[in-house]
Amino acid sequence: MSVSRKNAGITTIENGWQKVAAVLPRLFIGLTILAFIGYFVVYLIYAVSLFQFPFDYDQGEGFELMDTVLFSQGEWPYRDNDAYPFYSSNYPPLFHVAIVPLVWLFGPQYWTGRFVSFLGTLVTAAAIGYAVQRKGKRWWLSLVCGLGFLASNYIYHVGPLFRQHLFMVMFETLAVVWLAVTIEREEATGQRDHKNLLVVMALLLIAGYTKQLAYATVAAVFIFLFLRQPKRAILWAMPFAGVTGLIFLWINTATDGLWLLNTVTANINPFIPGQAVGLFKQWFNLHTVFTVTAALFAIYQLYFERLSVYAIWFVVAAVNSITAGKWGAGESYFATAIAASLILTGFAFNRALDWAENRGANWRFAIAALLPILLLVQANKLFHMPTHTPALAAIASALGKETAVFIPPQTSCSAARPAERIPYIDTAGVSLLGRPPSPADTAAGLAIADLIAQGETAAFAEDAGFNFYLGRDIVTNPTQLLNLYQNGAVDLSEMLAMINSQAFDTVVLRAQFYPPEVLDAIGQQYQTTDLIQMNGFVYCVMRPRGSD
Repeated sequence: MSVSRKNAGITTIENGWQKVAAVLPRLFIGLTILAFIGYFVVYLIYAVSLFQFPFDYDQGEGFELMDTVLFSQGEWPYRDNDAYPFYSSNYPPLFHVAIVPLVWLFGPQYWTGRFVSFLGTLVTAAAIGYAVQRKGKRWWLSLVCGLGFLASNYIYHVGPLFRQHLFMVMFETLAVVWLAVTIEREEATGQRDHKNLLVVMALLLIAGYTKQLAYATVAAVFIFLFLRQPKRAILWAMPFAGVTGLIFLWINTATDGLWLLNTVTANINPFIPGQAVGLFKQWFNLHTVFTVTAALFAIYQLYFERLSVYAIWFVVAAVNSITAGKWGAGESYFATAIAASLILTGFAFNRALDWAENRGANWRFAIAALLPILLLVQANKLFHMPTHTPALAAIASALGKETAVFIPPQTSCSAARPAERIPYIDTAGVSLLGRPPSPADTAAGLAIADLIAQGETAAFAEDAGFNFYLGRDIVTNPTQLLNLYQNGAVDLSEMLAMINSQAFDTVVLRAQFYPPEVLDAIGQQYQTTDLIQMNGFVYCVMRPRGSD
């Protein structure tokens, strides 16, 4: 073979390799974008189904709605649990206040709070994408990091619920991103921007009065400020603490001390080590690529450059996630750490791509192909999908996934039931969240409401939705009562007297979260007449004994 032919062959191989090197990373990037857009579509399907469901999907949603209704009427939801209707809230006000205009317009509807919470997750995703885009200017990576927040099993489960936690995460994320932008501009111009730092403080204050858990982000922000500007951090911390305290004292005074009782005392819950360990393992297993990348990049910053506010935020949020081990807490307590990890992942991947640009074609190809592959691995670890339609079931099957699981309904006040086919797949394991409510679930809720309507009184019910549907009083907040009972801060005398006198025509149990004395009184005075299954739970509808 002549030299010219050899050279031609080499050139052909090189040209072929160049084409592969150019096309393959783009193919992986395209698949990555498709995967995370797919998760967003699944999220939309779930959210829309919840907007249409008129009863409690997650225990406690109805009580969040009750808080909103009270605020819409100009009343505080921090009330005396000792007297009828034995109701109070244990959450700060701002999430519910934000929903008040929708309640004024449309009445006490579950979709109002679900819609606001859902919008909050979209804003958080946009803020994550913005933070990544500012640093790296790679639109596809910014898009994937933003969508990665919505793709998390945890965010998917909780995002469209009438719960305030992810609304808090929205304000936390906005505060940290705004702070990062403000400090970068200050350091670039050499001029202090007090107005924008004031915006950061306002966002942190709003986050804290959306849910108390925002204290972790507040701590992260002031740790960062202290490391960069110690004097300034102290000067801003004092008025911030003062304003926070004054608002606390104002609400506590306006409610005759019931704010302190219901938002502090009632939140001193038992810590369950096994629950905390289990959730940490699950969080890591589901979000491995995001978490490891964020941790490694935070370590890199610690040793080779200055710690960013995002690195500090991630570490503090991850440590604070230990509070997920409290009774009544759960997976949503990792949402802040997930948001921070996604921003750090975006920074780390952009840094790796920049580094590879100056290391020759082989390095460019290797890094450009490796990073989207890692993101595809992460997407697979997060897999979750309802399969209640033929199209969704076909997609799951084409991806090599099962199309259903078999689990028994949850029973606490009735005999165990056999496992049933559930058209929903989730790598987080068996979950009562994430499955879109079915027409049968809506029919079950209406059936329970019809049974309550046969009586004249409001039901003594663990879910508020049935009384809301009938326009009757919302009686009790069971988890709130149990927390206060465990802390010796509630007098059950009036409640027990009403139960023992069979003052309620109907009792509806779902998980028996009431204090033991209340459950004992119910068992003595009421008997189960109907068992109705809704959303994977068996509800026990009870009537007074001797009423037949």
